[in-house]
Amino acid sequence: MRTAFVLMLAATIATPATAQPPDGASLFRQRCSMCHTDTADRPTGIGPNLFGVVGRRAASTDYGYSPALRASGLRWNRATLDRFLVGPMALVPGTKMPISVSDAAERAAIIAYLASLRK
Repeated sequence: MRTAFVLMLAATIATPATAQPPDGASLFRQRCSMCHTDTADRPTGIGPNLFGVVGRRAASTDYGYSPALRASGLRWNRATLDRFLVGPMALVPGTKMPISVSDAAERAAIIAYLASLRK
């Protein structure tokens, strides 16, 4: 009986249909907020404020960006943010951003959250 319960529990946990999609706001708080802010009325932190980042030119706000990011010519859309978050230093060698997000679902959730931050 106990073995059957354990097997049923393991099957339930492993079933993808029961998995909740990651929450972008929570992931932002956990992974990004120690350096970045996400509200219009807050100043930059260690990293730039990310409120309204989707659609914006890279290095276009009042923050001390690296020369590499200023010269990158990037525009922050969903695809560019996804590539950047996979490997910031690979996309823009010399950037100050040291953190990557390897999980595609987490990246998508964070980017969706950032896209929701509009005036």
